[in-house]
Amino acid sequence: MKYLLLLILFCIVALVNCAVDTPVNTTGHATEEVLVIRVIDGDTIEIEGGMRIRYIGIDAPETYPQTEYYGPEATAKNKELVEGLTVRMERDISDKDRYGRLLRYVWVDDILVNAELVRLGYAEAHAYPPDVKYQELLSQREEEAIFAGLGIWKK
Repeated sequence: MKYLLLLILFCIVALVNCAVDTPVNTTGHATEEVLVIRVIDGDTIEIEGGMRIRYIGIDAPETYPQTEYYGPEATAKNKELVEGLTVRMERDISDKDRYGRLLRYVWVDDILVNAELVRLGYAEAHAYPPDVKYQELLSQREEEAIFAGLGIWKK
């Protein structure tokens, strides 16, 4: 009986992890397709129409007003991933931050850009409650980057 319960628990955890990696919107908020016209830095973009988008759940090194370690690299990687592309944006709980930027998860095809930047070591996972839908995934990606010594985690 004990082993059956462990097996069931393992299956539930595996299913949850699979669901986290898929772009299915379970928050009740619609996803929206937009064109990225400019990358501001490693965690902020500008979309057609001039609205700025701040990636949820991550913090990349800054390039303004002062350039931080790995800031230019994070900006360059973000440009490589999204600039000039049509992306899908997904809202969590909050709509905007205190600077008026939209808070969103950003998808290119089936890649969650927020998580990809963390996985490659260009940003840290950082929880900003109540917007934590993918925080477990982001934390896992950060652990992988730290273990591999990638980007900001280089030894």
